[in-house]
Amino acid sequence: MFNKNNTVELLCVGTELLLGNIVNTNAAFLAEEIAKLGLSSYYQSVVGDNAGRLEESIKLALSRSDIVILCGGLGPTEDDLTKEIASKVAGKQLLMHEESKKRIEDYFKKRGIKLTDNNFKQALIPEGATVLTNNNGTAPGVIIPYEDKFMILLPGPPGELKPMFYESVVPFLRKISPVIFKSRTVKVVSVGESVAETMIKDMIDAQTNPTIATYAKTGEVHIRVTASGKDEDECDSLIKPIIRELKNRFGNNIYTTHDEVSLEKAVVDLLLSGGLKVTAVESCTAGMVASRIVNVPGASDVFKYSLVTYCDEAKHKLAGVKKSTLEKQTAVSRETAEEMVKNLDAPLKSDVCVGVTGYADGEDAGHVFIACNVHGRVEVREFHFVGNRLKVRESATTQALVLMRDAVLKFLSEIAFS
Repeated sequence: MFNKNNTVELLCVGTELLLGNIVNTNAAFLAEEIAKLGLSSYYQSVVGDNAGRLEESIKLALSRSDIVILCGGLGPTEDDLTKEIASKVAGKQLLMHEESKKRIEDYFKKRGIKLTDNNFKQALIPEGATVLTNNNGTAPGVIIPYEDKFMILLPGPPGELKPMFYESVVPFLRKISPVIFKSRTVKVVSVGESVAETMIKDMIDAQTNPTIATYAKTGEVHIRVTASGKDEDECDSLIKPIIRELKNRFGNNIYTTHDEVSLEKAVVDLLLSGGLKVTAVESCTAGMVASRIVNVPGASDVFKYSLVTYCDEAKHKLAGVKKSTLEKQTAVSRETAEEMVKNLDAPLKSDVCVGVTGYADGEDAGHVFIACNVHGRVEVREFHFVGNRLKVRESATTQALVLMRDAVLKFLSEIAFS
């Protein structure tokens, strides 16, 4: 049984991770989800596809942690060694699991792919282990008991690992724990991490249960509130007063208190609530603002079109920026950003227009102007972002969404009291 001091360790397997051929997104995902469950994690490791080093890494992890989650190395090839080495460490034999074998056969048959014998290697399961069904691939996951500890083996592809974690691992961890953990995330914009932490320092200093932690994201600060209790109702009763106090302190800078809501979803929901249509005119972000908006289901009900006006000629001919403005003020200026969003009537009428112009690299990299027009009310903000080309574009995209949200909130508030 778990107690509140139990620890979880992550061990990611694959030479491609060590060489940097693949970014280790699994570690970031698992670490965040483990924290949401209120479990402690003090170590993460990456080991290549080498039997000796993998065995050594597993033994070390088990010597200092109570749950070891291994991801990767469950495939059909000879260098997929995770299950074999974990079984060896646990002193277990590998036995054919008929249900997993049949699922593999059905998987290949349904897709019309030739099945080779080495694929059945994935259906070999350590004796006494719990099989975790893979509904998105062929390699099942495995939970192997080891003394008073557990090894949890998950497939490497994120499209298989993530659903398996939610469907099977989370219920397992909750089942063996004498208490449950529940988290809520308060997502804040227009406040930096250091300022946000200062605003709630007294709450952090006084924390016991729930715990409070801040996390910096691009253009955002997330504040995670995690409570432990005998059931969800007890956790909710502990979390609610903390959320209420955070709302008092951050006000409209909070765009959601739900983990699953992104900034772009909050913006789309806001536009939907006001019956507003939006367009985008982008230069240095080159469509990233539009892309984030249309990633949200239901965005077609609010999004009209996007223009990528990368050169001055496009800004003039497509976005209606005056030639004189481009010549006198340059393409990266407050005046150009304002003119980019002023024409809400062409080519298709919209209620909101957001525009971005700036330098993503070069001597003035990070100097960006973002404008938003809501029914003729135009606001322009100037930024000096830091980082490489991609970081600047990502930061500009986030701040474009923040400005759009702020401008729409202000407009809706004004018409509500008019």
